[in-house]
Parts: sequence; structure tokens; C-alpha cells
Amino acid sequence: MALINIDTAIKRVLLLVAKIEPPRGVEMLTYKRNRGVSVIRLDEDSYLVRERGYEEQEMQVCFADLARVLKSMAKREFPRSRQVRLYQLESPDFLDQERKKI
Repeated sequence: MALINIDTAIKRVLLLVAKIEPPRGVEMLTYKRNRGVSVIRLDEDSYLVRERGYEEQEMQVCFADLARVLKSMAKREFPRSRQVRLYQLESPDFLDQERKKI
């Protein structure tokens, strides 16, 4: 997917994960694709959020907490970025897939 503005990225991720069927997800990556935040929908109200970059962590959250968690992770992982890349994930197996390096 193309580069999108960081200000609209979180809103777009929330809309996408609300519509997709489990166990699909969305991944936000930096321009270089070396840091990112992934969201996988596990069931109706449960999401797996994985941070990869400055900090490595995974957590399971409900939809009500997802916006707050994404905002804090994006602030930490994309401190100077103005644009991020969005990818749709077909399953959790695609989380560890190597992305093209620039």
C-alpha cells in the first residue's frame, strides 16, 4: 500500500480492523520498513497488538482500548515520521515475513 499521513493512519487502521474477519490484520511500518506496529483481529472484540522496533512487545486488547494503545505505540515507534506504510495481513503467519528493504 502507499505511504499515508501519520495523522490519519490510526483512524484508518481502526476502520480496517473493525471490518475485517478474524484472523486477518493490518501492519503500520516506517518508510524503511524496519519498525512497525501490527494489529491482528483474533475474534469479535479481541485484538493482538504487536510492537516491533525500539521496543518489542505483544498485548491483547479490546476494541475500546485499541485507539489508546495504537497512539502510544505510534508515538514511540514513529517519533519523527510524517508518513507510514500500511499493509493488510491475511493471517498472523505474515507477521514474521521479511519486507523489501530500501
